[in-house]
Amino acid sequence: MELQVTNSPFNQEQVELLNRLLPALTDAQRSWLSGYLAALQGTGASATSGAAPLAVVAANAAAVSKDVTVLFGSQTGNSHSLAKKLSKKLEEQGFQVTLSAMSDFKPNSLKKVQNLLMIVSTHGEGEPPDNAVSFYEFLYSKRAPQLGELRFSVLALGDTSYEFFCQTGKDFDKRLEELGGKRLAKRVDCDVDFDEPAAEWMNNVLGALSEASAAPAAASGAVAAAAGGTESEFSRTNPFRAEVLENLNLNGRGSERETRHIEISLAGSNLQYEPGDSLGVYPENHPRLVDELIEAMGWTAEEPVAVNKNGEERPLREALLRHYELTVLTKPLLEQAAVIASNDGLQQLVAAGRETELKAYINGRDLLDFVQDYSLKGVPAGDFLPILRKMPARLYSIASSPKASPDEVHVTVRAVRYQAHGRNRYGVCSVHLAERVQPGDTLPVYIQHNPNFKLPENPDTPIVMIGPGTGVAPFRSFLAEREETGAEGRTWLFYGDQHFSTDFLYQIEWQRWLKDGVLTRMDVAFSRDTDRKVYVQHRMLEKSRELYRWLQDGACVYVCGDEKKMAHDVHAALATILEQEGGLSPEEAAEYLSSMQQHKRYQRDVY
Repeated sequence: MELQVTNSPFNQEQVELLNRLLPALTDAQRSWLSGYLAALQGTGASATSGAAPLAVVAANAAAVSKDVTVLFGSQTGNSHSLAKKLSKKLEEQGFQVTLSAMSDFKPNSLKKVQNLLMIVSTHGEGEPPDNAVSFYEFLYSKRAPQLGELRFSVLALGDTSYEFFCQTGKDFDKRLEELGGKRLAKRVDCDVDFDEPAAEWMNNVLGALSEASAAPAAASGAVAAAAGGTESEFSRTNPFRAEVLENLNLNGRGSERETRHIEISLAGSNLQYEPGDSLGVYPENHPRLVDELIEAMGWTAEEPVAVNKNGEERPLREALLRHYELTVLTKPLLEQAAVIASNDGLQQLVAAGRETELKAYINGRDLLDFVQDYSLKGVPAGDFLPILRKMPARLYSIASSPKASPDEVHVTVRAVRYQAHGRNRYGVCSVHLAERVQPGDTLPVYIQHNPNFKLPENPDTPIVMIGPGTGVAPFRSFLAEREETGAEGRTWLFYGDQHFSTDFLYQIEWQRWLKDGVLTRMDVAFSRDTDRKVYVQHRMLEKSRELYRWLQDGACVYVCGDEKKMAHDVHAALATILEQEGGLSPEEAAEYLSSMQQHKRYQRDVY
């Protein structure tokens, strides 16, 4: 019913205020307002006559449109996907949301922000991801403003197997407080199985914001449209069982390496991807490791055990094969094991002041080593499994174009095998795919979108691609896409591996693309074919003059592969080229590369 002067005790101004306010209130807000007015009447409190109290309520209602800024810093796309999910929830609660990558956010506008929610991962050894670097440096510079009016909260993503777990999120949280900000909700640090703690953090910040602003639940049209029927039901938490179509070894006879080209059907999934995205694959642990662990602990393979918080049960062997991570030790795992197991040596290892020894022990060892070294046989499986991390998916850069290979996705996977601490070791997913997956088998998969590694919007823009080994995978996707779309931009690929004769991945395809003009030029480095080891960064320096011209022509640079060494060496080579060919100082070269990153002309998919 719409209020009018004729059917209510209110004057015209009050009626207009109430008609604006009441339709926007949630049930909870109506209940609160009823109780508030009843309390006023019961205590004899008097509101000032006229429209004043309604004006106050209407003013509070105006806070419904209070802006919330959601910033994300993401290397692989996890933070970005969570930020989109959070933004959708906020909009459904009637908030006005600004969603932005940290690299796209203007730092000088930070002092105008009242509500800031930050989702950020940690990359490498405690470093911010590429698209968070400039914002991180701004906050820690003298130019950072005082933020006395800011309310904020941070969700940090990380991996407890790394020493500097969630360090970037911790740094942002600390710095925002130093600048005067007040926390809306406590920071939450997430391990690789981040879904549940991330959901809890979102609920906490939504509650804090709603309590502060009394925002009504008003679904936005944009959100409703985004939730339309084109989105796949399959995701990280609900993977698609995809059929394997092909599984080939790309290396020649006599190679020291085994690299698999795997083609997977996405038919019926409605999963969509673009070049630059990744495929998430949930692997199985090596059966030998599982059986040896069960024997070492004195467990029974068929014993039913819970595999999730809902109490869903599986036989123990199946749970260890598919649901739990067995090959990585973390400090939290050892600390929790010390609580449930009586072992003096273990207590000493996790004691304060023994961090160096703990770090040395964890390096290169797995769960079987641990339970044998500290004689944990006899600890019940029902007590031990809950302290294990859930099996994380492995992300592989997609090597196909959906335009060239509809309803399919291709990945390039190098099998990892090595010896450590007297035992053979296996890459969990790579060896699962290499040894135990055949065409016709199925794999649980999902698409991990990566907005930080995308072809330029202008198809005429030249691109430089640097990808040794399996790092070349996304560039197969890039070139297949450009061939399908008829893009005219020049393309230059730097590729490297050990031997030309056995390790030239996708050689025939590169040669065909060179012949057809899809690939303008290609430089290769086979490190074991020459007296002096030559890598992609050496080829870049040899071609420094022409590479500098490409940069001056606006070329976008893409790097994919090993983060620990290759990516740093390639970055240093780019800086050297700018100094030598462009006459820049080291500081100017660093600023040039930083500017390229900010403008999405220098993108990396490194691991």
